[in-house]
Formats: sequence, structure tokens, C-alpha cells
Amino acid sequence: MKKKPQKHTAGDKVFYTVIFSFLSFFFLIVLYPVIFVISSSFSSGIAVMASRVVLWPVDFSIEGYRVVFNTSAVWIGYRNSIFYTVSSIILSVSMTLTTAYCLSRNDVPGRSAIMLIFTFTMFFSGGLIPTYLLIRNLGMVDTPWVMIIPGSISVWNLVMAKTFLQHNIPTELMDAAKIDGCSDIAYYTRVVIPLSKAIIAVLVLFYGVSNWNSFFTPMIYLHNRNLYPLTIFLREILLATQIDITILEGMDIEAMEALMQLTEAAFVIKYALIVVSVVPVIAIYPFVQKYFIQGVMIGSIKG
Repeated sequence: MKKKPQKHTAGDKVFYTVIFSFLSFFFLIVLYPVIFVISSSFSSGIAVMASRVVLWPVDFSIEGYRVVFNTSAVWIGYRNSIFYTVSSIILSVSMTLTTAYCLSRNDVPGRSAIMLIFTFTMFFSGGLIPTYLLIRNLGMVDTPWVMIIPGSISVWNLVMAKTFLQHNIPTELMDAAKIDGCSDIAYYTRVVIPLSKAIIAVLVLFYGVSNWNSFFTPMIYLHNRNLYPLTIFLREILLATQIDITILEGMDIEAMEALMQLTEAAFVIKYALIVVSVVPVIAIYPFVQKYFIQGVMIGSIKG
């Protein structure tokens, strides 16, 4: 006999209504800035400066996107950001998953002490100046490697991957593989990696977003404009939209009009560049979403 579905009580309906209303309100709070940025990118500079853009584009214009795609610096930033992100994902995911696999095995001697050393770095570090001196002595200042090698392993991601492997790949599977003559390397490449698609997708997303949005590292260690990622060029455009009132004193009318025109253009370009810079992340997320939730939930269980 089929069980009749339980009817929700009045208290349940009130609870669900409150939760749905709260989540809907929170969703709108998160969604509105995205809509505002997109609408501003398709509006005129005068409308944006006058704060006339609220929800929909005002004086529809694609001038910002035209300037963005005709600017060589943007393409240089895109090229560098893609190179840094893809290279760091390959290196970071490989190192993190391999290290997590080694630390997840009970037969590895001293794995608790090694894990303690990794965890120690989450709370204590040398600071900016010693780190800069180390990077300089290694010869990585003003080179692409400074965006790829330092910080290639995130301890938080390492803990998450290690926990995932411990809870989802039983030791009996390794014993069966050894009976069939499988070596440790073959077991890792042919068994562990195919069964770790969920956590690999999570690591790719975490490392990818982190490196794509990286701002402080290139600002400190890169001085050659040909090596700048997209975030640094975005910073320059954001600074260009800020006007110091003191510089307006003593200006003639023509100079002030020229400055205002440049500022109007910079406002639109700023929003257009923000939209262009987040498109790759938004485009990749749907492909890893089904693995993302599974990997985060399972990997977050400590034990």
C-alpha cells in the first residue's frame, strides 16, 4: 500500500513561508548589484554619472564594450589571466590531489606530523616582507612564475581533498588492486583519479576563481605591463574614474569639459570591463556544478 503524503501543518506552512520570503529577499539583495553592473555597462556615461541607472539601461549604448574590445591592454590582460589561471589550475590540482592522497593513506609514516606542518601554515606566516625577499631571491619577481608557483597548494583545499579521499575510496579497493598486480602509481592514476571527479571539479573551481581574481600578488610582484593580468588593468580603469576635486581649481572650461568626457567614458568602460572579466567564470560554473555540491558536502565532513 502506498503511504499517503503527510499534510503540512499550519506551523509548517508558516515556517516555509518565512524561510522562502527570507531566501527570496536575500537572493534579490545578491542579484541587484549584478543587474546594476550589467545595466550600467549598456548605459551612457552621463546617465551612469548622474545615478540615473537603477534597474534598466538608460540611454542604451555599447560604447563601453566597443572601447574595451578595441583596447590592446584588455586583450593582454585576458591572455595573461587565462595563462596564469590554466597553468595554476593544472599545477595546483595535481599537487593538492597527490599530496592529499598520500596523507589519506594509513601506511604513510609520519603523515600526522606532516599534516600538522601544513596546518601550521594556515595560522602563521612570515609576512609580506620576508615573502617578498624569498620570491626575489628565487628570481621570480616580474616573471609569470610568481603567479603560478607560490601558493600552489591551499591547505584548506588540501584538507578538503584528503577528507574526501578518506571517506570515498575504501582501503579494500587498494588491497584488491594490489592482488591484481597494480602498482601504487597505477592505482593512483587508474583508480583514485577517476573516482575523484567531484573533488577535482571543486578544486578546479576554487583554484580557478582564486587565480582569475588574483589582484594583490601581481600588484606587488609584477612591474612589466606585458605581464599584467586583467585585474590590474581593471584597477587602473577604476582609479581613472576617481576625480580629485582639487585639480579642478584653476582649470578653464575647455579643460574641465575634456576631463568630464574622459571620466564619463571611464565610468562606462569600468562596468563593461567588469562584465567581460566575470564572463569566463560564469561560463565554466554550469559544467562543474553537479560535481561541485557533491564534492563540497562530502569533503567537508571531518573524521
